[in-house]
Amino acid sequence: MQADGQKGVDGGLLPDANGRDGDPSGQKESDGKWQKPRISRKSLMKCCLVKWIIASAAPQGSNSADSDLELAMVRHQPEGLEQLQAQTKFTRKELQSLYRGFKNECPSGLVDEETFKSIYSQFFPQGDATTYAHFLFNAFDMDRNGSIRFEDFVIGLSVLLRGSVTEKLRWAFNLYDINKDGYITKEEMLAIMKSIYDMMGRYTFPCVKDDAAFEHVEKFFQKMDRNRDGVVTIDEFIETCQKDENIMSSMQLFENVI
Repeated sequence: MQADGQKGVDGGLLPDANGRDGDPSGQKESDGKWQKPRISRKSLMKCCLVKWIIASAAPQGSNSADSDLELAMVRHQPEGLEQLQAQTKFTRKELQSLYRGFKNECPSGLVDEETFKSIYSQFFPQGDATTYAHFLFNAFDMDRNGSIRFEDFVIGLSVLLRGSVTEKLRWAFNLYDINKDGYITKEEMLAIMKSIYDMMGRYTFPCVKDDAAFEHVEKFFQKMDRNRDGVVTIDEFIETCQKDENIMSSMQLFENVI
């Protein structure tokens, strides 16, 4: 494994799309001070879920009145565009595009877990995305009812792509907290990490060692479990992440595996 890939194991929150940990290089000013990552329209389009939606969007041309009418015609009726615009950091035009694609793929107005698995198997054909898609779906499925509404979908995307650092960290904690008991165990963290390495596949560059996920979790968990009680609370999670330069830089990983 090359030096840069090895270096990141004890730092990043998750590996990037090549199976490596988030590399903080390129996120520093000339004096070495960390800079907050900038989320651009280009980075927005790296998001698998956004690419899936936009690819399914109907041809442009329908106006806002058409979009509002469409919102009322599906089986599950989402919030109006005005309300969603107030709840998210997407523009009305972006919400219209997201909704058109969402409606085309999910005419019922709801997306299920099998759809998530299909999306990630398309974007990561070199690996097995089934387990990661399962965990990610559960993080979006706030009601725990086996389906995701359009509102929950875009509110989650808004947090991941345009939320504050604290908002993103809270969302990441929810992802790692598999059983939703308010704590992250080492086993939960390893399950998430392994699912990402499995999704990336074995043909990553530089090559990923078989025990890379375990090594990553061991070092990361040791930093977080401040009182050594075997679990990480949301306060420990957020505080540790905000104080760790490498982890903060790796928040951009959501552009690669969401």
